[in-house]
Amino acid sequence: MKPKVSLTDLTRVYGKSFKLGPLNLDFQTGTTCVVGPNGAGKSTLFDLICGLAVPTTGSALVCGDARLGLLPQDVRLPPRASCEEFLAHVAWLQRVPPYTRTQAVRAALDAVDLRDRASTRIRGLSGGMVRRLGIAQAIVHDPDVVVLDEPTAGLDPLQRASLRRLIADLGTSRCMLVSTHLVEDVRGLADRVLVLNSGDVVFDGLLDELAQFAEASAPGDTELERAFSVLMAGDTR
Repeated sequence: MKPKVSLTDLTRVYGKSFKLGPLNLDFQTGTTCVVGPNGAGKSTLFDLICGLAVPTTGSALVCGDARLGLLPQDVRLPPRASCEEFLAHVAWLQRVPPYTRTQAVRAALDAVDLRDRASTRIRGLSGGMVRRLGIAQAIVHDPDVVVLDEPTAGLDPLQRASLRRLIADLGTSRCMLVSTHLVEDVRGLADRVLVLNSGDVVFDGLLDELAQFAEASAPGDTELERAFSVLMAGDTR
C-alpha cells in the first residue's frame, strides 16, 4: 500500500537553538499520534507536512492526488458566522463544486455531531463544540490526510474523551496525524504512536510497545505516563 504522506531525510533547523530530524517516515490510513513535550517539534513537523514551513533539507510530501485538511493549534473562527455559513465558505475555498457544497457541509456537520447547531453562531458554541467545528472545516472537502495539532488542548476530561472518539472514527478511512503533549490522549485513539523529544524520534510503534518502557520508579500516574518519562530521560535500557 502506498503511503499517504512520506518524509525523506527531512530536517528543519532554527539557528543554533533547534533542529528537527532527519526524519524518514511514511504514514498510511489510520491514526498516528505524535506525542512530545512542548518544544519537541510537533508543530514544526506538521507545518512542514502542510507546506507552511520550508525544510532545511529533504522533503515532506503528501503523495499522489491525496488532499489535506488542517486543524491548527490556535483555532480562530469567525464568531458572527453560523456553523453552516463558515463551513460553506471553507468548502468554497477548498474548491468543493457548487452542486455538492451543501451536501459536503451537512456531511461534515454530521461527522462531528453538530448538525443541530448548523444555524448557531460560532460565538455561542462551547469550547468542545468549537474544536469539533474546527475538525469539520478540516474534513469538509473530504481529504485523504487530516492533520490535527493539539486538538484536545484546553478541553475538560469529558470533552477530550468525546473528541478522541470522533478522531478515532475518522481514522478508519483517512490518514489522521494528531499531536498532543497529553500522553493519555493516545489511549483508545492511536493505531501508531510517534514520540518526539528535542526534534528527534525516540519511539515509533504501537501503544502496547510504548507501555513496555514503563518503570515503576519513573514519574507518572499511569503506565503510559511512566513510559513517556523514561523515553524523555533517554534511558531505554
